[in-house]
Amino acid sequence: MKRLIWIGLIMLTLAVVAAQCGTTLQSGANTDSNQAAQNAAQAAAEENAVETAQESVVEDTEETVTENTAETVAENVEETVVEDTAETVIEDTEEAVAENPEEAVTEDAEETAEDVAVEESEEAVAETDNVAQQETTEEVTAEQEALAGAGDHPANCDDPFAGVERVRFPHEVWNAERIARFVGSDLVDPDSDLATNFCQHSVDYSEIISGGPPPDGIPPIDNPNFDSIAQGDAWLADVQPVIALAVGDEAKAYPLAILTRHEIANDEIAGIPVAVTFCPLCNAGIVFKREVDDQVLRFGVSGNLRNSDLIMWDNKTLSWWQQFTGEAIVGEMTGTQLEMLPAQMVAWKDFKDAYPNGQVLSNNGRNYGLNPYTGYDSSTQPFLFLGTPDSRLQATERVLGYFAGDTAVAYPLSLIAEKGVIEDTIDDRDVVIFYEPGQVSALDQSVIEASKEVGSAGMFILEVDGQMLTFSYDDGIITDSETGSEWDVFGRAISGELEGAQLEPILSHTHFWFAWAAFRPDTKLYEG
Repeated sequence: MKRLIWIGLIMLTLAVVAAQCGTTLQSGANTDSNQAAQNAAQAAAEENAVETAQESVVEDTEETVTENTAETVAENVEETVVEDTAETVIEDTEEAVAENPEEAVTEDAEETAEDVAVEESEEAVAETDNVAQQETTEEVTAEQEALAGAGDHPANCDDPFAGVERVRFPHEVWNAERIARFVGSDLVDPDSDLATNFCQHSVDYSEIISGGPPPDGIPPIDNPNFDSIAQGDAWLADVQPVIALAVGDEAKAYPLAILTRHEIANDEIAGIPVAVTFCPLCNAGIVFKREVDDQVLRFGVSGNLRNSDLIMWDNKTLSWWQQFTGEAIVGEMTGTQLEMLPAQMVAWKDFKDAYPNGQVLSNNGRNYGLNPYTGYDSSTQPFLFLGTPDSRLQATERVLGYFAGDTAVAYPLSLIAEKGVIEDTIDDRDVVIFYEPGQVSALDQSVIEASKEVGSAGMFILEVDGQMLTFSYDDGIITDSETGSEWDVFGRAISGELEGAQLEPILSHTHFWFAWAAFRPDTKLYEG
């Protein structure tokens, strides 16, 4: 029964996402909780258990929907998630995982959980379209406050949470013994004295909120498998978005259809350990080197958020890392900055054309074509965002963001699409931005390939081999005025006199505006 409660938590969490976005979650997507295949006997046993949990969740949710007002429904769902996170997840779920960490949430259980969540969230959404997000996110139960404020914490100061009016995340699970129950002893040694040092932190704890799932409740991908371009074509449409990563002679594509379900892929490319990350709530796809101080870190999903953005954790120190910035914000590694690697969100077709011998993250035979965040990128109030979105742009408008030192600039993707090519000067460097149509949103329609087009963009130094170039955009084709060579969104000359030349990429990322502005409030907004 304890394992069933965790499954119920996942169902309710999915329902909250749908309610806050004003849309319904879609069923039929399979989440890969770990890389080990489940045998038939295990799947059958889990399916029977899920059916029992299903009946309980349906009864509870129907009662809530029918007996409460629209506002109360949303508040009760949020409250239930918080209570389960603080009590059930900590006290019950970890015991179920300890009994059999490889089977805690099987593929069949996840599919059933999503199916039930769809049915129940449809009822809730019908009654909660106008519920204010701010009110629901501020609901923190007395039980959670008691848990978060408890004095028994793994730290070396009297009270790391002194003066914090509300601590909105459970902290007592963050020691080796209890984390190992969630993720397995192969990742964290339960007999070690490892613990998150909450006395070391660079952000106010009031800015951090639990998103619902426990540590690695959204399972990252470890030791990922890859397929050929031809194998990827069997399930990926040309327009589907991928994170394209090229290092040396290797090139890999990571479909957002997979990363929306896992958020982190711990991988290696050209001998470099990397973490390929994607936060759906911020549309933030960022790649990091995951070697720090001669240690290769394995990153997981903490279950906590700040500015709606994923907070990661590492298995060597149990420190917490802000995905948007790559900085450790809690624990022993506080202040440490992960190195970012240039990577771009592009259409699958763009990646294939540029890297015909590249590889694509395997779907392992599962259906990843559906979007669990239907309509989210049209939301005016992002999910679990406690602040007020910067009013200069619509909250979920995409921007290409640049940040270095004291300089932050954001270029609306809609403006980049309108111009095709933008030349600018940043920090005394002449830069150029290229646009390529084709890529669709991963966070729009329920079927990703049917979603609206958003296109792709990349930023580069405006010269090659010491020669300054000027560029133009005509009918979807980028050319330079000096040689007439044609260029692609990766900054490569694909035909003409300069064929084979490569512009130097500048670290930049396509994010939702609200998140970019929250982390870079002094950013300059490019207006053309």
